[in-house]
Amino acid sequence: MSIPTAPHALTALEQAAAVRTGGISPVELVRHHLARAEEFDGHYGAFLTRTPEAALDRAAALEKTPRRAAPGALTGVPTAVKDLVETAGVVTTYGSKVFAGHVPEVDAHSVRRMREAGTVSLGKTNTPEFGCCCYTDNDLAGPARNPWDPSLSAGGSSGGAAVAVALGLVPVAHASDGGGSIRIPASLCGLFGLKPARGRVSSGPAGAEVTGLAVQGPLARSVRDAAALLDVLAGPEPGDPHWAPPLPPGETFLQHAERDPGRLRIGRYATPAANGIAVDPECVAAWEHVSRLLEGLGHEVEDIPTPFGPEIGDHFVTAWGVQSLGRTVDPEQEELLRPVTRAWREYGRQVTGEQFAAAVDGMQRAARRAVEATQAYDVVVTPTLATLPQPVEHFDESGDPLVNLRRQSPFSAFTSPYNMTGQPAVSLPLYWTAEHGLPVGVQLVGRPAGEATLVALNAQLEAAAPWRDRYGRCSEHRARGTGAALPLRHRGAAVLSCLPGFGHPNCARLPGPVHVEGAVRPCSPVPSWWSRCHDLHHDGLRPVRRSLDPHSAQYMM
Repeated sequence: MSIPTAPHALTALEQAAAVRTGGISPVELVRHHLARAEEFDGHYGAFLTRTPEAALDRAAALEKTPRRAAPGALTGVPTAVKDLVETAGVVTTYGSKVFAGHVPEVDAHSVRRMREAGTVSLGKTNTPEFGCCCYTDNDLAGPARNPWDPSLSAGGSSGGAAVAVALGLVPVAHASDGGGSIRIPASLCGLFGLKPARGRVSSGPAGAEVTGLAVQGPLARSVRDAAALLDVLAGPEPGDPHWAPPLPPGETFLQHAERDPGRLRIGRYATPAANGIAVDPECVAAWEHVSRLLEGLGHEVEDIPTPFGPEIGDHFVTAWGVQSLGRTVDPEQEELLRPVTRAWREYGRQVTGEQFAAAVDGMQRAARRAVEATQAYDVVVTPTLATLPQPVEHFDESGDPLVNLRRQSPFSAFTSPYNMTGQPAVSLPLYWTAEHGLPVGVQLVGRPAGEATLVALNAQLEAAAPWRDRYGRCSEHRARGTGAALPLRHRGAAVLSCLPGFGHPNCARLPGPVHVEGAVRPCSPVPSWWSRCHDLHHDGLRPVRRSLDPHSAQYMM
């Protein structure tokens, strides 16, 4: 099997394997990704701040570390940090002009964990001001544009991270999710995005946001890469307000990506709780496709009622308005904030203590009812979004902020309820529109603290319907050439093996077959259940038995 010579076409785990076996050095790997960032960032808006000198220094330091002393699964791998969390010595803007010169003195715990794991940050990724929006735009770097069509939004608030991963500027990235901010850009940019359970990843040492809605997690091009980064991020720190139950001693989420999930009972619904939101037919088609694939893999798939009521919208809006005040801004600098940010903060100031307490209580009660209603199911499947990608101008902030906020509703209708429950949830890229080739994600929600089952199931889906070869289409006909590819050094017959990777036509490929060297594993394991699903094709799967009429008002609410 041949492999692309361009390192960015390898998964994060494959890049780390190449570093461990001497196929490429950390400095070469970082230089290659920095060159791609220089090539694409200006047009696509992935980064707010790039740190090339610090990245090269870090890579050089890793080269001096004996390989036996740096055994991490992601050692040497380039990555990036969302600009909503503190990074010591690096400008951290939170997407706002107000903080354009802010340089923290300490790292967030997540940043420290990534550094200790041997990853190399290339900088801070683009985010909307204070993470308030489901699209990514600000007055510092401008919009994050969709790699599949740069006239469209990449989503948010982790839009910059999604752009960086989809274009291969980094293979895996840190992100965060308070109402869908990992899953929304994952769906729009064709990535695997994992929102961990509440308490799985520490938000310290900064004070935790008061609602418990937000959590940090990975954006990746493969389930295994996301699991590997989750292993790095996961774990409580002293003083954390929420602690998720850990895996049994010795287990990792990456190990679960190689395990058979067993036969699961799966519930599904495609009606959002919010009133007045129509679900795009392509989003329903993606949901149907994944449902058929799950049933073809032997899982039991059943239609269920939407487990939330429309009242959760008011609770969420109240909590979000108060949460928007979490970043202190001097009164004379409020005018520097963007219109939608100001609107959220003005609304938050009008919320009384009694109203906020009622909203938090309402969210908790709704969460309990929803978890109880779905406790018979191992996983729940919904569309990730109710809409397809929209033009960047769709989210223009020059008019009435309420118009902008209403336009955001179809993006978070399915995602935000699971920030209330605190359950882990992912967006999975298994469907592309026929007319324009745009990705459409599907959301899978696990039991409380059930990331392990989610990882195993999504790895099974990825093996049954791999999406890796699609990423080359992001840039090959919408961006100028990537330039000369950096060849991997050969040791013996070959360096490592992997599935055919994405790459620009200018990227040459190594001739002939290659094998696994030493202990390097293929990028996609072949578990025991593969024989059950290797020949699945969505047109050949029997349809899920269902009672919903796709042409009825069931998809309107």
